[in-house]
Amino acid sequence: MSTLPKYNTMKKSTEVLVIGGGVTGCGVLFDLAQRGFKAVLLERGGLSMGTSGRFHGLLHSGGRYVVNDADAAKECIDENQILRRVMPQAIEDTGGLFVVTPGDPLEFADQFYQACQQVGIPVEELSISEMLHREPLLNPQISRAFAVPDASVETWEACRALVDSAKAFGAEVFEFYEVIEVLTANGAVTGVVAQNRISGETMTIEADLVVNATGAWGGHIAQMAGCDVTVHAGKGTMVAMNYRMVNTVINRCIYPHDGDILVPVGSVAVIGTTSVDVPNPDNYLIEDWEIKLMMDEGEKLVPTIKQFRALRAWAGIRPLYQDKTAGDDLRDVTRKYALLDHTTRDGVDNFVTITGGKWTTYRLMAEHTVDLVCQKLATTRECRTATTVLKTKDEHKFYQLGQRLDKLETGELDGQLICECELVTRPQIEARLAQTDHHIVTDLRRELRVGMGPCQGGFCAYRVVGIMLEQKDITAAQANKALVDFLQERWKGIKPVLWGQQLRQMKLDEGIYLGLLGLDKLPPELTGIELPRIGEVETEGYYEVKDGD
Repeated sequence: MSTLPKYNTMKKSTEVLVIGGGVTGCGVLFDLAQRGFKAVLLERGGLSMGTSGRFHGLLHSGGRYVVNDADAAKECIDENQILRRVMPQAIEDTGGLFVVTPGDPLEFADQFYQACQQVGIPVEELSISEMLHREPLLNPQISRAFAVPDASVETWEACRALVDSAKAFGAEVFEFYEVIEVLTANGAVTGVVAQNRISGETMTIEADLVVNATGAWGGHIAQMAGCDVTVHAGKGTMVAMNYRMVNTVINRCIYPHDGDILVPVGSVAVIGTTSVDVPNPDNYLIEDWEIKLMMDEGEKLVPTIKQFRALRAWAGIRPLYQDKTAGDDLRDVTRKYALLDHTTRDGVDNFVTITGGKWTTYRLMAEHTVDLVCQKLATTRECRTATTVLKTKDEHKFYQLGQRLDKLETGELDGQLICECELVTRPQIEARLAQTDHHIVTDLRRELRVGMGPCQGGFCAYRVVGIMLEQKDITAAQANKALVDFLQERWKGIKPVLWGQQLRQMKLDEGIYLGLLGLDKLPPELTGIELPRIGEVETEGYYEVKDGD
């Protein structure tokens, strides 16, 4: 901490500064801007690159927590209904099923049904024949099934819609800016110094109030302001299967458990998750036992799940806040959010932290955060986010199975096909590149699903970078680095599931990029970096994730 900036940097000032570009931070920014505050958001990576972009994509009905955390369940179902109205472009109404698989405690099903009715979650018990009619691949030994209004959500579209809507009210957003110092004076936070992680430039932002919305990283930012906040980093590992084997969110009807949910997202289905406490949200391991557990538990829902190809694995970090020390099982920690006023809590003025909660409750979290901002800045301004439909560039952007193929066959989606797996064309890529100053292939992956199919970028990544080199003002070295960065990021997720068809696919990709293109043999002057050999890391039952990749 310091009282005065010591950096030779660009300077800005604002009323409220939001740190964190996940769905909560984006939601806070939009609420602030709509209420008339001058607001700025800083995100150290791209939008939704942290926890918000690394979950299974579930829009909760509240059913998952209805027995053991009724308050959290009530928040989920209320917000579920609101979000369907205000961001329809980001939600696929899959519906959800809670099912009793062989060996599950039979008494839990009645508790679940009664609790849903008490909380207000629409619930209907289905016959097993009706369940199998809806989802033929489910386990025929399932004994009971309940339908609830779960859904699937596209987090990147949601965050982009929130930011675009906030910008329409005058808000500013700075991606790839990491806070390196929190500025204080006379016991109050006065702003921050942030550094651009691409260019190295620094920027000082003075603010009347700072909102810490960095989730699992909230304790780190709070510490920079002289506050002690403990946020447990709960790692949840997931596996994407290369087949949308269900069209409905499938949950086991038990207390929250490892590997108890299957979520259809786009062209895949995601099985999740584990719950493991990790000391550092930027550096954690995905281990073999987690992958095996996901596959074994998945068989209880879909007996043939192991016959499908496991596409990739990843993990997200849940921000779990408790004032008291958590026990051994992080699933006992509440999923409700915590809003901390550091004036009353720590004696540090002009600083608040919002953490915990669920993706589904981001809007409510933002509303209560901005209510506190209004209180601290001695103003009264009405929240309207529950009724305002968010801006979107497309009438209905959410990816739906078959949608792109229909457009391709009717000629609506024209131009050269660049990504065959996800049916992405050259005009789509060029249009997205024209909207950004960055040359990061992962940005296109989030926007268009480039490289998310079975080949994981093997056939399309070099084509995308070629288009980028033609269209953007970048050097060959920058283009090569963009390609390597993308392939290495894909490799991290593929490595834990290298068996069967996916192993064969990876060997083919390796042959393309190393054997044919010689990417690992390019000298540093042609790349700007010392290139690692793609996939050249130790295989000891885990892979390592650093810096939020």
